[in-house]
Amino acid sequence: MPLSWNDIKHRANRFSREWKTAVSETSERQTFWNEFFDVFGVRRRTVASFEEPVKKLTGNWGYIDLVWPGKLLVEHKGAGHT
Repeated sequence: MPLSWNDIKHRANRFSREWKTAVSETSERQTFWNEFFDVFGVRRRTVASFEEPVKKLTGNWGYIDLVWPGKLLVEHKGAGHT
């Protein structure tokens, strides 16, 4: 059963309170994204994957932090990083 907008609002408020002081990209990024998708009642594993290989503009290969094919690419950074 889909979540109501009210449920999403409450989940989003709780999520933002829990994550407002997070600073470590390495130790928290996957948990962050799993919990972010849960705000909307979506199991991340059903739509997106972590550490997908991508070809950079330089021609070298690297990894993108999260990919939801056709919808979203995420390069996650910790606080204070660009």
